[in-house]
Amino acid sequence: MGIDFYRQKWSELNQTPDVNPVSLEKLSRQVAYSFLDYYFRDCSYESGYIDLLCEMSTFSNNASLAAPGANALFGIIVESLCDDFESLQTDTYNRLMSQVISYCCRIPQGVKLQQSLNEFGIFSQDDLINRTRTIREHKTMLIREKPVKKIILLSRVTIGADIAITSVMLQRLALTFPDAGIVVIGNSRLKEVYGGNTRIKIQTAGYARHGGLLERLSTWHAILDIIEQESKAFKQEEVILIDPDSRLSQLGVLPLIRPEQYFFFDSRSDTSLSKNVSMPELANLWFNSLSDTDHFCYPRVWVPESFISKAEKFCRPLKTEHQSRMIAVNFGVGGNSRKSVGIDFEQHLLLELLKTPKTIILLDKGYGEEERLHTSMLTDAVQAAGYSAADARMESPVADNFNHGIIAVKTSIGEMAALIAGSDEYIGYDSAFQHISAALNIPCLTVFAGSNNIRFIRRWSAHGVSSCNIVHVDTLKDRSMIDTEDIITRIMHVRTTY
Repeated sequence: MGIDFYRQKWSELNQTPDVNPVSLEKLSRQVAYSFLDYYFRDCSYESGYIDLLCEMSTFSNNASLAAPGANALFGIIVESLCDDFESLQTDTYNRLMSQVISYCCRIPQGVKLQQSLNEFGIFSQDDLINRTRTIREHKTMLIREKPVKKIILLSRVTIGADIAITSVMLQRLALTFPDAGIVVIGNSRLKEVYGGNTRIKIQTAGYARHGGLLERLSTWHAILDIIEQESKAFKQEEVILIDPDSRLSQLGVLPLIRPEQYFFFDSRSDTSLSKNVSMPELANLWFNSLSDTDHFCYPRVWVPESFISKAEKFCRPLKTEHQSRMIAVNFGVGGNSRKSVGIDFEQHLLLELLKTPKTIILLDKGYGEEERLHTSMLTDAVQAAGYSAADARMESPVADNFNHGIIAVKTSIGEMAALIAGSDEYIGYDSAFQHISAALNIPCLTVFAGSNNIRFIRRWSAHGVSSCNIVHVDTLKDRSMIDTEDIITRIMHVRTTY
C-alpha cells in the first residue's frame, strides 16, 4: 500500500481520544514491513514510511504509545538492514538513521539534539550522511609512538558482542599503549565480565533498546558528558576514542569527538577486510590494518574473584570421584524466539546428555519469569524420566551426594560465567554465553538458529583457543519439519570431536 493509505489510517487512529496501543503496534508493524516490501523489491527507499514511523514514535510522551513505532523502526527495519553484512544495506542504514535523527531535530523535543549536532558542525541530514562516509575512509594510524594517555572505548551494548569484539580491542589497545588509561562506556553488567581487570574503568551508560525514539537517542548526550569528563585533564592529541560500530553512537552516525581522535570499526560492510571470518578475527584484522602489526588476541573475560570464589564453593561438593563430567547449559534467547528450537528439543537433548553416567548438567534459569518457568518445565521433565533434579542458588549448593542429574541454578551473568569456567563444556543457543565459554577456553557447542545468512553465522560464531562448534537449525521455515532426533545426533557427533 502507498504511504497515503497508511497516513490516513494513522490520522484516524490518532484522532481517537485514547489511542489504542495494540492498534498502534499493529499499524507500526504494517508501515515498517511495507517500507521493506519496496526496499526488497528493487532497493527503493521510500522515505515517507520512515517519517511516518518517526511521527508515530514521538507524538506522545506516554512510553506505551511512543514505543510501538520505535520498536517497529528498530526491531523490523534496522535489524533487517544490519544483519546482512552487505555494503548496500549499510549505506541504507546510514541514510535511514540520518533521516531519523534529522526528523527528531525538527520537533520541539529535539532542540538539545540539534544544538549538540551543531557543535560538531552538523546542520542537516546530508551532513550526517557525509560524515558516515568520511569515518569509513579515516586512515589515521594507531601507533605506539602516539602520545596517547587516555583511551575511551564504546560498548557494543550486548554482552556477547562486547566479548567477541571489545575484549579483543581492549587487549590490543593495552599492548599498543601500555601506559594509557582505558575507559569502557557501557552497561553496568560489563563489571561482571570485565571487573577482574583493574586496568579497565567502566563508565555506566544504559541504552534503551526497547524505549521510544527520543529515549534511545538521548543516550548520546550522556555519552558526550562522559567523554568530556574523561578527556578534560588531557590534551586533545592524548585522547582517542574507539567506536566498535556501537549502538551508543547509532553505529557511527552520531559524532562523539574530533575526527583525528576517532577510530571506527566497520563491522557490517561486506568490504570490511574479510568476508569469511568471525568477529574476533575481524577485530584483529582491523587493528592490524591501523597499527601496521600482525598480532592476534582471542576474546577474553576478566570475571571478578568474588564470582569465581562463589562458583568454586558451589561446584566443590559436585566434583568428586563419583562425577565424571559437568556440562553448563543455557537455553535463553533474549526474547528472540527464532533462536529457540523449542522445549521438546531441549528436553530430549538434556535426557540424551544424561545417558552418560556421572554427568551433571548445570542449567541456567535465565532472566525473567518466562525463562524461569521454561527452565522449571525442563527440570520437571528430566525428573519424570527418572533422573535427579535440584533447584539451587549460588549461595546454597546442593547436597554432597548429588552425582548424576540436572541442577537448575539462578545466576547473574558473572556467576554463570564463573560456573562455565568450572565446567567441562558449554552447550546453548546463540547468546553471550557461547562467547564467554570461548573466552574462558571451555569447549562450546552453539545450536545456531534464527538466521540462514551464512555470513551472519560466521561472523557471530564463538571463536576461542578451545573447540568452538555450531549445529545450525533452520527455524525460519516450517517448524514442523524440524527433526529433533537429527539435531541431537549431530550434536552428539560434534561432541566426540573435543
